[in-house]
Amino acid sequence: MAEPPPAGPLYRVRDLRLSLPDHGRKPFLRAAPRIAILRGLSFDIARGEVLGIVGGSGSGKSTLGRALLGLLVPDSGSIRFEGTEIAGLPEAALRPLRARMQMIFQDPMSSLNPRRRVGAIIAGPLRIQGFDRIEARVGEALDHVGLPRALARRYPHELSGGQRQRVGIARAIALSPDFILCDEIVSGLDVSSQAQVLNLLERLVRDLGLTLAFISHDLSVIRRLCTRVIVMHRGEIVEEAATADLFAAPRAAWTRELLDAIPLPDPDQPWG
Repeated sequence: MAEPPPAGPLYRVRDLRLSLPDHGRKPFLRAAPRIAILRGLSFDIARGEVLGIVGGSGSGKSTLGRALLGLLVPDSGSIRFEGTEIAGLPEAALRPLRARMQMIFQDPMSSLNPRRRVGAIIAGPLRIQGFDRIEARVGEALDHVGLPRALARRYPHELSGGQRQRVGIARAIALSPDFILCDEIVSGLDVSSQAQVLNLLERLVRDLGLTLAFISHDLSVIRRLCTRVIVMHRGEIVEEAATADLFAAPRAAWTRELLDAIPLPDPDQPWG
């Protein structure tokens, strides 16, 4: 019998602070000054939820996403993944956790190796992580995202934008992760393809028990997919609420500004 997951949230973030070098103001022969990107963020991500992370350009949302995956080292604060502190964890110690936390990128054309066939693209991380049954897992991943297994023999340039994004999703779920970060993954797709990808993600969360953090500037997408939302502004969380509550009665002035600036479709209308 499989052991139940540990109690508590999947992620617990406390007082997270992170700065990056400002190379545009680098003095000659001196280190670049650092600019604060994340300013004391604290929040949890529960197992099985879809957390929306929204904010304007430069708000720090993509930096936060990369910190959650251990791709950026914070200046201070804590990031616990299922109880394990990963903030500043050496790569050798972080490597065993890599399969459990995956990322789907904004531009599938640039994130998929154009010289490799789809099957090899999905199989690569499986081999790195030492999985068995690689060919079977590639086929199962393609099944999960609604792509014919015959596409495993094609190259990315032979696919549509929506198909390429599904390959990116297949590559992530093939590793059976607990958590997937989705960074603006539908922003480059047409409306029909956006709807199909969102419907697919909903089904995968339900069927595979995934936990997602979904970064987007598009509030209509956040409203459609996410169960809870954090709103960022200048590196801080200015509001955190259940999605329905946030859209019905936003508390922060910046949240109201975002809602007023972006037209929102009727959430009861079907998507694809």
